[in-house]
Amino acid sequence: MLYLPRVNNKMLTITPSLTISENEIEFDAIRSMGKGGQNVNKVATAIHLRFDINQSSLPDIYKARLLELSDTRINKDGIVVIKAQSFRTQEKNKDDALQRLQALILSVTKEKKPRKATRPSLSAKKKRVDNKKHTGKIKALRGRIY
Repeated sequence: MLYLPRVNNKMLTITPSLTISENEIEFDAIRSMGKGGQNVNKVATAIHLRFDINQSSLPDIYKARLLELSDTRINKDGIVVIKAQSFRTQEKNKDDALQRLQALILSVTKEKKPRKATRPSLSAKKKRVDNKKHTGKIKALRGRIY
């Protein structure tokens, strides 16, 4: 279940037992790209969210999992940079950025099941070989007749 990214009492709730202090999240208001007319040149509505994984209060296992992700939003220094500019107001863009950060952290909190090694059955192997032989016979008939 995805919780709404509300910053209550200066805290961002990821799960009921995991919260992040707002002091660990840095926001920068920047000018947004794209449509908006003259407003786009005057008002800084887009938000750059920065979250330092190494300096955060997250448990070490979640920090390690975040740093292992091959996500373009995480740079080599371990800082998550999220740019939110979908909306015309700063508040909505800030909520959007927080929601995306929340989803990123939530993705590493779930324990992945270890994969069980399996082997194809004997009948599956036989079907595969028979299919290959059948295809080979069909292709052999396409050749030149002498």
